[in-house]
Amino acid sequence: MKNNKTLSSLSLTILLYVGFGMSQVTVPAMAASSPAAEQAEPEKGSHGGRMLRDGEFALELSIFETGVPPEFRVWPTNDGTPVDPQSVDLDVKLTRLGNVVDEINFNAQADFLRGDMVIYEPHSFAVSIKAKYQGRSYHWKYDNFEGRTTIEQAVADAMDVRTDIAGPETLRQTIPAYGRLVLPAGAQREISARFNGEITKVHVSLGDEVKKGQTLLTVESNESLKPYQIKAPSHGVITEQLANTGEQTADRTLLTITDNSQYIAKLAVYPRDYLKVRKGSVVTLNVEGYDETYRGTVSYIEPQVRNDQARIAWLMLPNESDELTTGSFVHAEIEVANIDVPLAVKRIGLQDFRDFTVVYAKFGEQYEVRMLELGRKGEEWVEVLGGLNPGTEYVTENSYILKADIEKSGASHDH
Repeated sequence: MKNNKTLSSLSLTILLYVGFGMSQVTVPAMAASSPAAEQAEPEKGSHGGRMLRDGEFALELSIFETGVPPEFRVWPTNDGTPVDPQSVDLDVKLTRLGNVVDEINFNAQADFLRGDMVIYEPHSFAVSIKAKYQGRSYHWKYDNFEGRTTIEQAVADAMDVRTDIAGPETLRQTIPAYGRLVLPAGAQREISARFNGEITKVHVSLGDEVKKGQTLLTVESNESLKPYQIKAPSHGVITEQLANTGEQTADRTLLTITDNSQYIAKLAVYPRDYLKVRKGSVVTLNVEGYDETYRGTVSYIEPQVRNDQARIAWLMLPNESDELTTGSFVHAEIEVANIDVPLAVKRIGLQDFRDFTVVYAKFGEQYEVRMLELGRKGEEWVEVLGGLNPGTEYVTENSYILKADIEKSGASHDH
C-alpha cells in the first residue's frame, strides 16, 4: 500500500497536468513529496508513549502535556519489569527542520525520567536517543514528523506558491466606512435673466461643456427693446435647459450649469470610531461600479450627527476621468493607526492547523507548519509574538495548497 503523501504528490501533479498542460510539468514531478512506503504503526506502551526495545531493555517515550507544558517523560523497564529511573542515564536529541537541534537531559522523578525542556510546537523532528543501563549503551533513532511536506521547486513555481521573509513591518490599521458621492456647495448654478424679455437665441444645448464667460443666451429686454447676453458664471456642463428661443424669460431658471470636476465622498463614521478619525486621516476608497481606487485624506468632519448617530467625514475626489456621478455608493477604509512591530507576517499566508493559526515555513523544497502567537492586526500584516524566528522564509500566496497537501498526507500528532 502506498503512502498517503505519495498520493498527495500525485494529486498535485494531476492538477498541474490539467491546469498547465503536459508540456509544462513532466512525469518526475510526481516524486515531489515524501517517503514511498508507509511505516508500520509504532508499538505503544501502558502510558500511551512509543516503545523502544533492545533485547530485554526497553524505554517508553512519551510527550506528556496534561496540566503542564509539553515535556518528555520516559519509563524504563527490563524484561517487562520497571527499573529504578536513577539507574538509567538518558540523552535525547531532536533535530528539527533547518538543522535546529534541541538536546534534552533527564532527571529521575517517581518511576520515570523527566525531560528538562519544553517540547515546543510543532512536534516535528528526527529523534535520537542514547541510554546507558548497567554498563551497556543503547541507541535508537526514529522520525516524528507532522505538518510537513516536500514539493519540488518546479511544482511550487507552477502552482504559483510565493514566499516572503518574516521581519519588521508597519501595521496599517483601518476602519471601514460607507457613503455616497455628492457635489460640493456651489457646484450647480441656476441661470436666469437679469431683465425680463424675449429669448432671441440659445447658444448652448443640453450636455454642452461651457467655460466661464461663454455666451449662453441672447435676450431682448422688454423695457429697452435692446438685446443683451447672458454669460456663464463658471465652468461646467449644461445639465438643465428649461427655456427655448422665442420664449419669455419670466423670472425663472433658464439653464443649470453643473461643475462636476470634483465630488465629495460623505462617509459615515459611528460612535465607536469617533475618536479614531480626524481631519487628515488617510482614506482609500472605491466607488461602486468602478475599478479605480482613490486615495486622499479627510478634509472635514461634520459637527452634527445623523439620526443613526453617524458623523459624516468628507473626502474630496477629483473627477478627472469624468466618470463619477452624484449619488454613487462608495466603500472606504479610513487609516486610524500605523504601528511599527519587530516581526510580522502577511495575513494572506495564515492557515488553520489543528487548534493553531500557522504559516508554512520553507526550507529548500520542504515546508512545515509554524504555530503562531499573534498580536495586533493591520490591513495586510499581523504581528507575530511567538512561534516564528525572524528571517524565516514562509509561504504567502497560495498557502492553501500546502494545507491541502499536508491534510491529504494524514500528518499526525504522534506522542
